[in-house]
Amino acid sequence: MQTLDWWLLLHPVLAVVLIYPLLGIVVRLGLQARQRRIHQANLPATTGRDHNQLGQWLAAAVVVLVLIALAVVISSKQSADSSRQLPLLLAWLGTVTSLIALWRVQSAGLRLSFGLITWSGVLALGAQPEVFRLSDNPLEGAFWQSHYWGGVLVCGLMLFNLAAWPEIQRHLSWRRLHLSANVLAAVLFLSQGISGSRDLLEIPLSWQQPFLQQCNWAERVCPSPPQN
Repeated sequence: MQTLDWWLLLHPVLAVVLIYPLLGIVVRLGLQARQRRIHQANLPATTGRDHNQLGQWLAAAVVVLVLIALAVVISSKQSADSSRQLPLLLAWLGTVTSLIALWRVQSAGLRLSFGLITWSGVLALGAQPEVFRLSDNPLEGAFWQSHYWGGVLVCGLMLFNLAAWPEIQRHLSWRRLHLSANVLAAVLFLSQGISGSRDLLEIPLSWQQPFLQQCNWAERVCPSPPQN
């Protein structure tokens, strides 16, 4: 394996090692916090606080993971003299800065603004031709099987959680919206595990790409290797 292949593995490795274990902890703490609040279960008083703190870390980590994947994919497919490198780098840095600002600001208006800016930055970076998307048409089945679009939707839900957390803690209606959004997020996380594993099977190693580019994928035919 070459260096590029290891960089391409960074996204799935971090998802398996960091995101999914943290997701399990956050879900478990959320269920315990709900049991303690509604059913007066004998659980530690810190359950809700721990769910809050780890949930925010999970939301931010998911966005960072998506940004890492976009950075690796775009940079690995661009030529050294590309005139788009600087604008894309500034867009990536601006999105990261917006995420940090979202984490730190207090007012609802600023949280909404930075949440939308961060998600817009993810969408703008994901719209680049270097990023593989099965389809951009939501009326096609391939759109809903796309690992990219599933990741973007999860990212949006995580940004909602991060931006609306004070309201979620104070208002029952927001808490119900939070619960509904995260049921959808759980389904998307499951589908991401499936589509991500599928895509890993389809991504060739760097040294295999020149040969595979000669294949006719519609006919599923590749040229015969040269005879020694």
